[in-house]
Amino acid sequence: MDARAPVTISDPVPADFGELCRTVEALHLPDGYRAEIIRGKIVVSPWSRAYYWRPVKSLRRQLEPHAPEGHDADTAPFLFVFPEAARAYGPDLFVADEAAFEHHSVRIPGEALSLVAQLTPVSAKDEDWSEKLAVYGRQVPVYLLVDMQAETVTVFWGPSGQGYRSRTTVPFGEKLRVPEPFGFELDTDGFAAPGEATAAGTAGTP
Repeated sequence: MDARAPVTISDPVPADFGELCRTVEALHLPDGYRAEIIRGKIVVSPWSRAYYWRPVKSLRRQLEPHAPEGHDADTAPFLFVFPEAARAYGPDLFVADEAAFEHHSVRIPGEALSLVAQLTPVSAKDEDWSEKLAVYGRQVPVYLLVDMQAETVTVFWGPSGQGYRSRTTVPFGEKLRVPEPFGFELDTDGFAAPGEATAAGTAGTP
């Protein structure tokens, strides 16, 4: 079994969404883990692999100057809730209204988001391409899906009751137009994983 694979907490899990959220808030997770609510279950996942840091840092650096007024780009471990879908996610990176953080909870309403970015994990990329795409596609203006295995970046925009109306995909290394309310060319150079020789050379480093 992949030690980095998400783990679903199945028993006991409350059925009420509000209680699920409170249970997630009360969890004492080891450093490097996050909990989300997916399909009525609490799913605990490890943080991304080390080399994911580079594209996340690049995304944040490029998004910040183009964020809507009053919005900020961050990677903090908040739980964005979507009560109508009974879902709660902790995206790899988000851009959200700063006013939504003026309280004591880790829960933030999903409508505060202007953009979410996900970097697909090795063991559970289907969640980002199906489950999260469907939920974000009804509310979040822009969804950036960085497929680390296929080495592509897809931008979805135009949310509707049936999901996003538009999408564009480019391979790593090419520029991608991020639509309004951002409106700029995203440089995806440097998003790819390091070569096997690089990874092997640092594996035993203390």
